[in-house]
Amino acid sequence: MPLSIAFVNLKPGVGKTTSAVWLAHALHESGYSPLLVDGDPASSALRWSELADGFPFPVIALPVGDVHRRVNDFLGNRQAVVLDAPQLEDHPRIARSIMRYASTWIVPVTPAPIELDRMAPIHSEMDDVQSLRPEPARTAVLLNRTNRPDATRTGPDADAREALTEWGFVVLDTQIARLELYAQSFGSPVRAKGSAYMDLADELIKRQEEA
Repeated sequence: MPLSIAFVNLKPGVGKTTSAVWLAHALHESGYSPLLVDGDPASSALRWSELADGFPFPVIALPVGDVHRRVNDFLGNRQAVVLDAPQLEDHPRIARSIMRYASTWIVPVTPAPIELDRMAPIHSEMDDVQSLRPEPARTAVLLNRTNRPDATRTGPDADAREALTEWGFVVLDTQIARLELYAQSFGSPVRAKGSAYMDLADELIKRQEEA
């Protein structure tokens, strides 16, 4: 089965599109042949690919409520699908459809109190969609825009990791630092080698193999 990974959250501005684009490039550079599905009506991932004169893999826009029925029409023999979901609070039908398709759901979260406060309703949304699936999706939190480039395990980042774990979330080992490399990358070509997203790709591939 191909990897199928969706980035989801209640709200915009948490790094879903950036993470989806960078992860797709990391998978490509790891030898996988990904498909990037832009499910956001804003079409940010698709626009990014246009501004960058194309990505080395296909990007399709599917901001529709039956994504889970349509993705495989574009998959072919590709080994991975990365899905950029719109915010659940504004586009629940599309986001839930993406979650019905993807076998792994990644929730990007900044280690800040206002972001952590939104995790309870996200948990509720995920439980609702799990009930619609033939088998449960694997879920995990990606700590994003962490406070120090070395992916610190102390201070606010460690506190966030501990709190999320206590609330029942699986938190990925990989963290994405708050760097201009990612924040200013929209519209530019991406080279994932040496970035945290290569570590993320490796971690997700290993999780898939273990499952």
